[in-house]
Amino acid sequence: MSTSTLQFTQPLQPEYQDIFSPEAQQFLVELCQEFGPRVPTLMEKRELAQAQYDAGQLPDFDPATQFIRDGVWQVASIPQDLQKRQLEITGPVERKMIINALNADVDVFMADFEDSLSPTWDSMVQGQINLRDANLGTIDYYDTKRNKEYKLKENPALLIARVRGLHLPEKHILLDGQPVPGAFVDFALYFFHNYQTRMQNGSGVYFYLPKLQHHQEAKLWSDVFHYTENKFNVRTGTIRSTVLIETLPAVFQMHEILYALKEHIVGLNCGRWDYIFSYIKTLRAHSDRILPDRQVVTMTQPFLSAYSRLLIQTCHQRGAFAMGGMAAFIPSKDAKENHIILEKVKADKELEFSNGHDGTWIAHPGLAATVREVASTYLGDKPNQLDVLRQQDASITAETLLAPSAGERTEEGMRTNIRVALQYIAAWMSGNGCVPIYGLMEDAATAEISRTSIWQWIQHGKQLANGKQVTKELFRSMLDEESEVVRKEVGDARWQAEHFTQAKALLDDITTTDELTEFLTIPGYNYL
Repeated sequence: MSTSTLQFTQPLQPEYQDIFSPEAQQFLVELCQEFGPRVPTLMEKRELAQAQYDAGQLPDFDPATQFIRDGVWQVASIPQDLQKRQLEITGPVERKMIINALNADVDVFMADFEDSLSPTWDSMVQGQINLRDANLGTIDYYDTKRNKEYKLKENPALLIARVRGLHLPEKHILLDGQPVPGAFVDFALYFFHNYQTRMQNGSGVYFYLPKLQHHQEAKLWSDVFHYTENKFNVRTGTIRSTVLIETLPAVFQMHEILYALKEHIVGLNCGRWDYIFSYIKTLRAHSDRILPDRQVVTMTQPFLSAYSRLLIQTCHQRGAFAMGGMAAFIPSKDAKENHIILEKVKADKELEFSNGHDGTWIAHPGLAATVREVASTYLGDKPNQLDVLRQQDASITAETLLAPSAGERTEEGMRTNIRVALQYIAAWMSGNGCVPIYGLMEDAATAEISRTSIWQWIQHGKQLANGKQVTKELFRSMLDEESEVVRKEVGDARWQAEHFTQAKALLDDITTTDELTEFLTIPGYNYL
């Protein structure tokens, strides 16, 4: 190991120096030196696979790992405090939101450094402070506008942290002149500052891992976990992870991902919004698999139904949890409208629990009672549904997982996509990664669907239901018109304050470019 030190492009305020103590910095340096070189290699493999899909191939199960899929093995037994995860709430690592989420009627709070967080320097470091205080039980917050104090209740929800994806750098921290992987920053700081507290409380250090595409990426995390446990002299399995299956290539690698992480993994999750985004992105060159309006791409579409059922079957065969997806609805103050929202949430969760999912996600505490009722109907007194093996299912083939979706592409759907993407990107550039828009809690994944759908319609010259051909010119005229709609909705003061002009320019750029921009957060990061 060299004696390289971290360089910071932002000042380390006094409270930040606790997070970046010399010991914490040294651990992060070690991780980056030991495992950092593998990250660009893995990203290159993603690009090579995508080039094959662009050339006409379709994702499929890998014959080289058939022995893993056919083998008789299970993941390590699941710790007691992770046995019941029927209801999980997610949100960014913002102090007040952490308190509200931990106090909600849920089993787990997933504190998110990824899709619902705009990774400004302050948000990232303050998030680590907030989670440290939450684990210590000392977190509190005083809202001066509301003259209200927020404190943790007794027996808060179980805390799990989601790190950033491997594709995201942390530009504010350099090692040998290069940005370090954001995922390693989130992991190293969270583990370092919380493992002793959590172990003293009889728990472990629990993570969600996003955006994996291949079991080799899971193997990288397995090696990081083993290295960390050995370094800090804690038993194997102190670190536990749940992997989001939110990329199309990963659905063909689920057994392999579980196998690669088998000492540390407890389950897989249907990250449905990112999965839809990945379906568009992976199959971008396939004109016969272009999705309709986002609003009709629900879990009843054959490719999504197959994904949910195969995930359950795979996980339960291996003794791992199969977690359901996100209900992004926000309760309404209008009683009639709220009734409609709760009925939609109920139907969605009934489908998941009847399929055999062990738990599911919500974005707002106001949905908890509705989902709890559904869960109790299907699970009764059981903590989970590991006994539901779905052995009666017909074999789920690659053809089913890649099936085209029925539904129209409409002008109304395209205009809605533009307004949602514009408002989300503007909020993200302003430091807010989790945004209520038109009754839904939007994060990066839903904005990605909105802009990549239009990109793909343009590239393939698709027509809308009213006969209009989707072109760059049509998009730009709609972008101008819908920008004015949004400007009226938010008001001039907010329009100026939240970087809407820059957001509009970025949305134009990434939607009309001929090469698909992999993630809007990568060019967007330049604005933070």
